[in-house]
Amino acid sequence: MENGRAMLCYAFDRGINHFDLANNYGPPPGSAEENFGVIFKKDFLPFRDELIISTKAGYLMWPGPYGEWGSRKYLLSSLDQSLKRMGLQYVDIFYSHRPDPETPLEETMMALDQAVRSGRALYAGISNYPSDLTKKASAILKQLGTPCLIHQPKYSMFERWVEQGLLDVAWDEGIGVIAFSPLAQGLLTNRYLEGIPENSRAAKSWGFLRKEQVGPAINKIKQLNNIAKEREQSLAQMAIAWLLKDQRVTSVLIGASSVAQLKENLDSHNNLSFSETELKIIDGILKS
Repeated sequence: MENGRAMLCYAFDRGINHFDLANNYGPPPGSAEENFGVIFKKDFLPFRDELIISTKAGYLMWPGPYGEWGSRKYLLSSLDQSLKRMGLQYVDIFYSHRPDPETPLEETMMALDQAVRSGRALYAGISNYPSDLTKKASAILKQLGTPCLIHQPKYSMFERWVEQGLLDVAWDEGIGVIAFSPLAQGLLTNRYLEGIPENSRAAKSWGFLRKEQVGPAINKIKQLNNIAKEREQSLAQMAIAWLLKDQRVTSVLIGASSVAQLKENLDSHNNLSFSETELKIIDGILKS
């Protein structure tokens, strides 16, 4: 808790005013919102109008047919629970965390519209939606009078699916893009240059990063790290800068675990430009 508090305070002092959460962030699910609520009440309550606080619903939160996905009942019930956990009257952005293959897209978007019209959220967003559903969702929300503000996709040097249409759709629709997992769960840092450390994400039996993902990426990581050194950046800083070079990317979500790590990531702003030669070399490495 104290480490989290220190990071949030440092971030705010450095000019960061957007704190991103979701109902299922933990473990256990809900604990991230609860912890944030405690810190918010202690340190940030006077600054509420300076903050952008977002949360999401879409993944499993409780048993039964209304405990996940995209129904109106689940989304609005989850939002009420999130507000209670955080001690807030409203969130600035409420996201549909993932598309629901069973619930009509209209129902999911109408739930976001209702969240905004009820005052429980100021803006509507979507996350993890492919380009075709993003375009359809945007059209529905525009018709309802609550335009889609932002899309939150997974995007990094190692995860480039958004370049196959989503970035263009978002740009054409006037939707901001804020990338999550910009460092590919830590792969795009100096952490794995010499293998898999015992206390790393890949060494754990749970989580999104697996040991078998690290080995094939090591050679690329080392080559990218050499380019970062030439740019007088860490690999993490270069990976973040590489995302921000695209005007279609509005911002990047940083999931740091310490103030030192947060500072390193924020200092990526010291060098955001790339030469055409650098971009060609990087692209060649990533496609090799």
